[in-house]
Amino acid sequence: MKTIEITTEYITLGQFLKLADCISTGGQAKPFLLETAILVNDVAENRRGRKLYRDDRVQVEGCGVFVVTRR
Repeated sequence: MKTIEITTEYITLGQFLKLADCISTGGQAKPFLLETAILVNDVAENRRGRKLYRDDRVQVEGCGVFVVTRR
């Protein structure tokens, strides 16, 4: 499990995908979410604006499992 550290209260799923190196640009988020299975806290998710908070667990098909931490 990899850790993604944020300094704000939350991060959107689209921003998260960039930080986790699953996509290289924000413009890739929408098509990526349509084609890739993503679970947030074991619930399927496809909204790029979904807010992720500290201790959220994100599983991205083909990219890995991540946990959000806050500084």
